[in-house]
Amino acid sequence: MLTLLFAVCMIWFFGKLFLFGLKATWGITKFLLTIVLLPFVLIIMAVSGMFYIAFFILIVGGIIAGISKN
Repeated sequence: MLTLLFAVCMIWFFGKLFLFGLKATWGITKFLLTIVLLPFVLIIMAVSGMFYIAFFILIVGGIIAGISKN
């Protein structure tokens, strides 16, 4: 009986750790995409002559940032 209880608690504990890891990974990914990758892509697009597309992406990103609550 104790073995079964131990197994259930281990599955619960590692399940909680797994979900915490997924949340942390998603937070780091959002940070890297919005703070590092998006400005880099916009700069590359502007340098290569795709101003209209870069400007459109910048406006859409600004509207989304203005609407979002976070």
